[in-house]
Amino acid sequence: MRGQPVVAVVCAGAAAWLVLSRQRELRRARLLFSGGEAAPWEAEAWRRWVPAARARFRPEWLCLVGAAALAVLSRSVLPLVAGACAVPLVGRRLRAAERSRERDRRAEAVIALCGAVAGELRAGWQPGQALFWAARSTGALGGDEAAVLAAARFGGDVPEALRSAAREDGAEGLAGLAACWQVAVDGGAGLAAGVDRLEAALRERRDQRERLRAQVAGAWATVGLLALLPVVALAMGWALGADPLRVLFHTPAGLCCLAVGGLLEAVGLWWAGRVVRAGEAP
Repeated sequence: MRGQPVVAVVCAGAAAWLVLSRQRELRRARLLFSGGEAAPWEAEAWRRWVPAARARFRPEWLCLVGAAALAVLSRSVLPLVAGACAVPLVGRRLRAAERSRERDRRAEAVIALCGAVAGELRAGWQPGQALFWAARSTGALGGDEAAVLAAARFGGDVPEALRSAAREDGAEGLAGLAACWQVAVDGGAGLAAGVDRLEAALRERRDQRERLRAQVAGAWATVGLLALLPVVALAMGWALGADPLRVLFHTPAGLCCLAVGGLLEAVGLWWAGRVVRAGEAP
């Protein structure tokens, strides 16, 4: 009777090995008969599956994985509740970070657009043609690209189209390009010189923002270190032979300490982040 589980495990392992071997042989045969390339249906399935898996995966769901592991170690459901509450908060923070990165990419594309427009104007192109080719190569206009390019090619109101595109996050520099365009059309001023000055101003603003971020990087590292201190304390307690999780989750004093400590940790991180974000503000 004692040997039956061992026999069952061995049989299951042998069955899995046979199935995997058969799958490898079938795939090898497909590659041989298709000239060394994957079958079209297999490649198409792979191309469909990978983007779908990436679209469905959300990094914030890893909070539940960590909470489940902690719940198993502590033999309590409280980590699961905390992990479920952390999912929307972490998701909102990750989405805000993604919007910030998208804003920076858009601002960089606007700077590249100004440089490309100035270069095309010096090469002898007309303003509408210069804006058309520069916008197609940089992609700085986003969803308003069609409207701006149509105005540039068919004599429309280009400054108004640029101001409309400048309403998106990170594209504020397009308002300056619209002003340069308006002055060049109404007053006959040189558009290339104005766009050059606008590009220099946008680059200086970007460099200032990068220098400010570099200066506050140490403060953000301090905030992260403060957030990890409770985890370090639990690890030290475990190393000393204690059972901190049992005390925290299964005794009245531990639950009180957990509630008060969690509240103070949250307030401290919020306050430190507020101070650092205030320092990041231009």
